[in-house]
Amino acid sequence: MDPVIVVGAGPVGLTLALALARQEVPSVVLDEGPGKDEQRPARTVVLREDTAALLERLTGAALGEYGVRWAGWRSLRRKQVMNEITFDESGPAAPLHIAQHVLTGALRAAVADEPLVKLAVDSRLDAVEQERSGITAHTRGPRGTWWRGSYLIGCDGPRSTVRKLQDIRFPGRTAVERHAVAALRVELPWEGRALLHRMPPWRQSGPSAVEVTARPLPDGVWRLDWLLPPGKDLVTPEILVTRIRETLAGWTDGSTPAYDLLDTGVHVVHHRLARRWRAGRVFLAGDAAHLLGALGTQGLDEGLRDADNLAWKLAPAWHHGHHEALLESYQTERRAAIAARLRAADQALPVLRGGGGLRQMVPGTARGHDALLTEGHLGRGPLGAPGGYADSPLAPPPSEGEIQVDTAPGSPVTDVRVTAEDGTFVRLRDRLGRGALLVVLIAPGTGVWDRKHWVSAGVMPRLAAAVTALPHPAELLVAEDYPGAPAHSVLLVRPDGHLVTALSGVRPAELYAAAQAAVGGAAKEKAEAASSAR
Repeated sequence: MDPVIVVGAGPVGLTLALALARQEVPSVVLDEGPGKDEQRPARTVVLREDTAALLERLTGAALGEYGVRWAGWRSLRRKQVMNEITFDESGPAAPLHIAQHVLTGALRAAVADEPLVKLAVDSRLDAVEQERSGITAHTRGPRGTWWRGSYLIGCDGPRSTVRKLQDIRFPGRTAVERHAVAALRVELPWEGRALLHRMPPWRQSGPSAVEVTARPLPDGVWRLDWLLPPGKDLVTPEILVTRIRETLAGWTDGSTPAYDLLDTGVHVVHHRLARRWRAGRVFLAGDAAHLLGALGTQGLDEGLRDADNLAWKLAPAWHHGHHEALLESYQTERRAAIAARLRAADQALPVLRGGGGLRQMVPGTARGHDALLTEGHLGRGPLGAPGGYADSPLAPPPSEGEIQVDTAPGSPVTDVRVTAEDGTFVRLRDRLGRGALLVVLIAPGTGVWDRKHWVSAGVMPRLAAAVTALPHPAELLVAEDYPGAPAHSVLLVRPDGHLVTALSGVRPAELYAAAQAAVGGAAKEKAEAASSAR
């Protein structure tokens, strides 16, 4: 079987290649550049808990050593504190802020150690031909050649050559937001805490900035973003330096502290969504498929979720033959999730970025706006939370034994401590991404027992037999508790960490039906039935 061709060696393309390798699928990554990334301290990414965990699984690196997990979040309006959040072990995990070139470097290092991934530098795609049995791609450059593959994934950014070669439209909105950006080494009064300051009380030079954000990086470096008004007003270096000095002085009671300016830029946010994410054996992922990023949201987060979703679906197709229902579900699930976030942003933008007038006089409006922006920056709510797949074609039909837990079907599961089949304690997220379904028994008290005392007791033998009989490889895990799950309930989890169903007790037939649906079996049967009816 020919390898999967991944076009683009950014974070999404490299993540996809590593995720495929973890499931023993070889790939070729076509990198149009020389294999090195420009160091831009002002170009950074904020990773949510699930995507940071995904990258740490794939790279084997503790990304917290290369970035900063926020100690807290603070938002101000003029001089008033609107919201203050401290991140600790009792609540949601802190976002991770890291320079993009550092993240890409960690991924490149992991790729260099992975024999199943071939990185081809100076290889710019210029042609794609596909037939029933596979894909042929041509690259130009010093090593221009033809490449043969089983599937081809376009992870080649907003100006995607893959998307253009497949004649896929990319409609949306241009310049939804513009930000002046600076990375500087400076000592600020709130070490390790991110800050959102709306309507700062000091005078701004140049185009007015009604909002400024400060996010910490390692070694005392901060990224500052000033939201600019609509239009194309030029932000000159002189204006930006004056703005930096004014902002720092405003945050430190009038005197500008010493700082070292490392990098500057203007970040323009676009909102776009490809009409199709698939054309036969060709798929799109990341910025090639969608652009978002207004109101504090992070586009790379969603691109990494694209890679995670697609990898586990390509793997069985590569190993066992083309599986149309499973492959088609990638576009259905991921495009719907991105469309929902774009709709939420489009609804919030006129409210948050509109003019003043009576709206500013309504009591509680400022706090409501602050809550919306906090959701975007912290990865919560409709603006920021990862999407679920409740309407997925892979969702199982309702069953008599189905119960409700705190995680809705189709949503990402909560990370809890589990006991693996060899008796070791691990985190649930550590078992994701291997291509296997996860079956989790909720059994309070087992954490203090030796494995030999409970593995053959109670419902375990019956459940183990049911797991062995499933139509897809599965791993049996035991957790002492799970939010909202009663004792002896059974959770079925997809390889990308989304809940398939929760059952009350061991129900082999219902577990089998849910597993079959989760890997496209039910959708495949429906398609075959519809075809025969015609």
